[in-house]
Amino acid sequence: MGYYDNRNSVQEYIAMAEGYDGSMLLDVLKKHLPTGSTVLELGMGPGKDLELLGTDCVATGSDHSELFLDLYRENHPDADLLFLDAVSLDTDRQFDCIYSNKVLIHLSELELRASFARQAAVLNPRGLLMHSFWYGDQEAEEQHGLTFYYYTEPVLKQLAGEAYTILDVARYKEIVEGDSVYLLMQKIEASTVQY
Repeated sequence: MGYYDNRNSVQEYIAMAEGYDGSMLLDVLKKHLPTGSTVLELGMGPGKDLELLGTDCVATGSDHSELFLDLYRENHPDADLLFLDAVSLDTDRQFDCIYSNKVLIHLSELELRASFARQAAVLNPRGLLMHSFWYGDQEAEEQHGLTFYYYTEPVLKQLAGEAYTILDVARYKEIVEGDSVYLLMQKIEASTVQY
């Protein structure tokens, strides 16, 4: 059983995440994303960012924890939610944008490269990706049975491969100055990319 498959762990995470949301990231994203666009959030957790996304876009939440999905459905029975793994993204749906806030930090470089490739297949032509990560080049850390990976701008650009054009990449502060980095990319026209 994983950390997010345990009800106590999920409640602990929700309490820890209180006061944090992706408002700053969404402000950056919305400069590039037309109102009414379809957005898939990977790893929605308690759903804070999903609700913010839903104010201007048609937002679909996803998580690999049924507990997070079930808890969100209790108060939002009509929410569009998917049970998805962030690497395989086993869905036949297409979206204008895929977003995550410190979710892909649990993926190794190999897994992240595979996820970026799969995301390109799930995006509509010229679709956007917006993801945030903990910044750094230190070794992965283990906490509560979860592995946390750190990424720098050059590594993220290299792992994204040739399916995307980088629109914006920048460090920002979540807890201390420069501890985080976001990456905003646009899918290159499908005719020029091999998946």
